[in-house]
Amino acid sequence: MTQPGTGKKGVLPVLEEEIDGFEKEVGRFLQGEWDPDAFTRFRLKQGVYGQRQPDTLMIRVKIPVGGLTAGQLEALGVIARDFAPLKKGHVTTRENMQLHFIPLDRTPDALRVLGEVGLSTREACGNTVRNVTGCPLAGVCAEEPFDVTPYAGAYARYFLRHPVTQAMPRKIKTSFSGCEKDCAITAIHDLGFTPRLQEINGEMKRGFKMVVGGGLSIMPRMAPTLYEFVPVEEYLRVSEAVLRVFDASSELRKDRMKARIKFLVHRIGIDEFRKLVEAELEQPWAKNPMDPTPLLYVDDEEADAPQPLAPGSYASPKGEGAEFEVWRAANVLPQKQAGYRVVLVKLSRGDIQEHQFPLLAQIARKHAGGRARFTQQQNLAFRWVREESLYQVWRELEAAGLAEAGAASITDVTSCPGTDSCKLGITSSMGLAKALQQELADMDITDPLVKGLHIKVSGCPNACGQHHIANIGFHGAAMKGDRGNQVPAYEMFVGGSYPDINGQTETRIGLRLKGKVPAKRAPEVVRRVLGYYQGHRLEAEPFNAFVDRVGTEPFEVITGELREVGPLNRENIGTYMDWGKTVLYKLERGEGECAV
Repeated sequence: MTQPGTGKKGVLPVLEEEIDGFEKEVGRFLQGEWDPDAFTRFRLKQGVYGQRQPDTLMIRVKIPVGGLTAGQLEALGVIARDFAPLKKGHVTTRENMQLHFIPLDRTPDALRVLGEVGLSTREACGNTVRNVTGCPLAGVCAEEPFDVTPYAGAYARYFLRHPVTQAMPRKIKTSFSGCEKDCAITAIHDLGFTPRLQEINGEMKRGFKMVVGGGLSIMPRMAPTLYEFVPVEEYLRVSEAVLRVFDASSELRKDRMKARIKFLVHRIGIDEFRKLVEAELEQPWAKNPMDPTPLLYVDDEEADAPQPLAPGSYASPKGEGAEFEVWRAANVLPQKQAGYRVVLVKLSRGDIQEHQFPLLAQIARKHAGGRARFTQQQNLAFRWVREESLYQVWRELEAAGLAEAGAASITDVTSCPGTDSCKLGITSSMGLAKALQQELADMDITDPLVKGLHIKVSGCPNACGQHHIANIGFHGAAMKGDRGNQVPAYEMFVGGSYPDINGQTETRIGLRLKGKVPAKRAPEVVRRVLGYYQGHRLEAEPFNAFVDRVGTEPFEVITGELREVGPLNRENIGTYMDWGKTVLYKLERGEGECAV
């Protein structure tokens, strides 16, 4: 399928007969002709995921390297408007878009709307190769050796519907960074690629550093290096060997909760894993040519970039210049092409409301060559924006309610959906994220060492909010309260990090604090932690260096002061309710579909 009016295909091929077949099987299931567990496995492969609310589904749209066209943004808005009762879409830390509360019988029509503009949900769920994430600056970064976007697209295309990747022990998450800074956080992925140039026989060759076995959740691990350099002619072959080794691991299939590739790499070590990969590369299948060239996703963005504007033909700030300059300083980045800038759009908790989709599409067409990219921080990036157009872009974002400064700042709290929709959710992570944003706004933070920090919230230990790599991270838990009642709570982490625009340069796992924090006390805990840091740090000492110096004990003293939940009575009943809820909390965790 092609996008109307553009003649451009999407990154992933969408098969109409696949959607027709899905619609037929949905009908059979609703008539009672499918075993429920078998249908769930079938449904997941189509990107349709169960929610904690009965009879409603979530559609997850794969968006390789987060890249979208204006037409695709509009189509996502149509789904939010016409199919999703909450009238919004949610950008995930995997650069997907999720649309919730859709009845099963309407999902085929929604997939058709997406397919018409080249958007696919195929293998967005299940034990498959999931969406391929990438750096939002790939192609415009001054430090990149080459643009990884075409190769990430080829990888996504190669493994979609691949016979080896249809029923692996568990899912595979892949990331392509654009340069050695590793802004796409390959270190926490099952399989990660960083571009490099290497001289071979007197010629500079493109290739990738490959890492394997990273991940968060119940056993966070940094991915060790599989190979320092794999030529681009070989990266698909080596990747397939990795996935074949993974798929053939009978040990992993014994326990789906411990079946991610990181468990295999951790158990046998990277050197032994490399031997298995190299043995696999000697098998007959590996003798076939795997030239990525026919699969490369080639999109000449520069050809569609806005041309320079004539002097006097563009608006400039007058009375509101100060507010615009604050936004510009926080949300605008340079790109290597002269005259152009990257604009980061802060999406509160990753949500885009249905009326905002067409407005973002309009900005993309007018100012960004008809394109945009989602980021792992749940934001949106417009590239190829003329420097002289920045004020106009800000005004148009302001009209859409999306001109808040501070993308990638401490107020830009990351959150998974939590108990709003997820079966595995323990707490309302979205509710806490909203409360944290309000608390931080009330603090009116001006300290640059604090403004550059990151807070991330997950509704359970599975880390969809990437809480392990936040400077301050939370994951959902439950506490015992008065008279056998339960209290929503959080485990807390400090000192994590990942490469970002604020100067953090390394990916590392945060330190877990002892004890739990009642959910309603978490904003006060953050306030006190930041106050303690500001009051006791050395001059210009970054937060993570401060954590390394003082250890976890001072933070555990702070959380301990707020840990007692108190009696269940009229004055204290709020402690026994989760954020945004009006009923007493009770841990209700369903059977998730991630490991089905």
